[in-house]
Amino acid sequence: MSISPVAPFGALPSARQLAWHRLEYYGFVHFTTNTFTDLEWGYGDEKPLIFDPSACSPKQWARAAHEAGMKGLILTCKHHDGFCLWPSKFTEHSVKASPYKNGKGDIVREFFDACAEYGLKTGVYLSPWDRNHPDYAKPEYITYYRNQLRELLTNYGDVFEVWFDGANGGDGYYGGAREKRFIDKEHYYDWANTHALVRGLAPNAVMFSDAGPDIRWVGNESGFAAETMWCTMNMEGRYPGYHPEGYNPFNDLGYGHENGTTWLPPEVDVSIRPGWFWHERQNAEVRSVANLLAMYYESVGRGATLLLNIPPDRRGLFHEIDVERLAGFRAARDAVFKTDVVLGAALTAKNVRGNDRRFAVKNLIDGNDGTYWATDDGVTASSIDIVFPSPTTVNNLLIQEYIALGQRVTSWKLEAETASGFTPVTQGTTIGYKRLARFSDITARRFRVRIEAKAPIVLSRIGLFHAPVFLEDPLIARDRNGAVSISAGSAARVRYTLNGRTPDAASPIFEKPVSLSEGGLVRAAVFPADNPGAMSLGKATTLEKRFGYAKKDWRVVRASSAETQYDNKAENAIDDDPKTIWHTKWSGGTPLPPPHEIIIDLGKPLAIGAFGYLPRQDGHGGALAEIYLFGVSDDGVSWKKAAGGRFDNIVNNPVLQVVPLKKPLSARYIKFTVVTSAGDHASACAAEIDVFPPERQASAKTPEKERKAAVTAHAGKKRASASPKKKGVRRTAAKERATQKKRKSIRQKPVHKKARRK
Repeated sequence: MSISPVAPFGALPSARQLAWHRLEYYGFVHFTTNTFTDLEWGYGDEKPLIFDPSACSPKQWARAAHEAGMKGLILTCKHHDGFCLWPSKFTEHSVKASPYKNGKGDIVREFFDACAEYGLKTGVYLSPWDRNHPDYAKPEYITYYRNQLRELLTNYGDVFEVWFDGANGGDGYYGGAREKRFIDKEHYYDWANTHALVRGLAPNAVMFSDAGPDIRWVGNESGFAAETMWCTMNMEGRYPGYHPEGYNPFNDLGYGHENGTTWLPPEVDVSIRPGWFWHERQNAEVRSVANLLAMYYESVGRGATLLLNIPPDRRGLFHEIDVERLAGFRAARDAVFKTDVVLGAALTAKNVRGNDRRFAVKNLIDGNDGTYWATDDGVTASSIDIVFPSPTTVNNLLIQEYIALGQRVTSWKLEAETASGFTPVTQGTTIGYKRLARFSDITARRFRVRIEAKAPIVLSRIGLFHAPVFLEDPLIARDRNGAVSISAGSAARVRYTLNGRTPDAASPIFEKPVSLSEGGLVRAAVFPADNPGAMSLGKATTLEKRFGYAKKDWRVVRASSAETQYDNKAENAIDDDPKTIWHTKWSGGTPLPPPHEIIIDLGKPLAIGAFGYLPRQDGHGGALAEIYLFGVSDDGVSWKKAAGGRFDNIVNNPVLQVVPLKKPLSARYIKFTVVTSAGDHASACAAEIDVFPPERQASAKTPEKERKAAVTAHAGKKRASASPKKKGVRRTAAKERATQKKRKSIRQKPVHKKARRK
């Protein structure tokens, strides 16, 4: 009797979605005027003259991405500021009005050509929001937007992904109107026809947004998917920017819907730096190899794809540190997954569909993703035994479902046979396209993988690996009294410095807490020579943490209010514990609207070079400061404004915000005011408020000599001497940059943050 193949189950992926799943890991490139204004979101009034990269090389981007093991790159062809990296026929706000190649450049063309040379797929990002265009929020803008989509999808080559951002509507330049404009996010863009345009011009491309139609946002920008992740969603009533009252994107988009009717898998988008655009002050904050590897397990290893952003610097190059980390990340993955030891084992399954060799367990190790092991109809729980010729040590597991027939696994477990029977090693819930798990070394001759599903089980691969022990990143912390502690795993030896220098073999080994009450820069590194048996990937990674003044003698003088029901007292903002928060009162009635403020007595006059705001770190995006003021006082009565502005993208990227003052000030009292909260939230909150000494502000930057040496090394040769006309352009560009610095960012009104945005 002929045995039929397994019937499909639930929502299924399209051919373009299956091809996208197989990419697993690819890159994002954020590059625009923001690179030169030190902003995350341009206002739209930036002059094209400031866009002047000195050694722009998309070929360098593509080479670094290829060597890092990426399968493609997506370019921000136009961000929210409206500046176009190609000479669009429909606007002058583009590279054709910039000094780059005397207005003859086309970075999108260079990008496509470079990706083709290195075998990378290409994707385009075209921000639906345009803070420069005079017609934004009017019907005419939709025609403009679609005209630009046509340019990108017809003039350059094949596209594998079109990225639609969720940041839509708010304050902007808008051709000189300088006003706030909002849109009906459900209807304004007429997404159905915009999507149809993409389908007609790029039929193989997947489209991204928080509502698809092909792939979804994962609900955070921190680099992880949910432990339980379904590729399916119920899409009725959904649209890009969907954000009902009380909506938590990660709790919805991160997990998906178990019985969803649409295949809409998540993409994990995250930057290698704290920001999406390059900022020199973040050169010391590039993600370490260990961090990138952990992120890989929590994205690709949970069935999603990983979209990692690498922003070019003002030269137009990936920075050396970023390239080094990408290479180390590639080396780490290669080291982990170099040898699949299951290939040397014997596999047996408790159940094989019809005992038919077409569905045999050997399909799990045949290297063909078009074959699979399957169970009989009605058999939704089964197991696979993996038997080695001799005891074998492993610490990594890989499992893949044959998702062409749907996602169906609800739980899995790895066991090892010991003298007392089978012992649990690791376990989880969903699998999807790929599941990775790492665990402590376990040695056994026989392993068993148990699977439970909602329909007959269909798996395409199982693998076991023994990864080397990697050096862990040093962790640097300080308590309220100013005592610094450093650790890097159990019994690891860590070297450190307090003078701004990079630790080396002669630096002291951390043995006991070090006092740093006046603030400063702590750098720490773990070296193989100090830790035999651990594997180093390239150079030892030096991590650093900059501390402000210790808060032992600080006290809160006054706060607008505090939510006492959940112990969100104002003192939590100065306790040096990022897990606690000050939150203004919100329960027991209508919360007071902003502005909200907190006044802090520093205990004595302090020289202040910068202040810091740490948003809540508990994953909730509500009540985060967006428009802020920072004031100082000698007596707590008379106040002077020291800084004011906006924390862009604070909800989706809630990292420490350090704001340098224009000039150092001395004060005993500080006042932090939340003028408006993100998403027009009525409340405000803070995990920590910090102040930094001025001399430490300078030491945290890359020394000028090092910067110049890096530029020379990467550029290869100096740029040709500029003609008198070109020098004039450069002087104008420099003047424009100065003008941008003088622009008062406080004038920027708040933006609705009820959509997924960057």
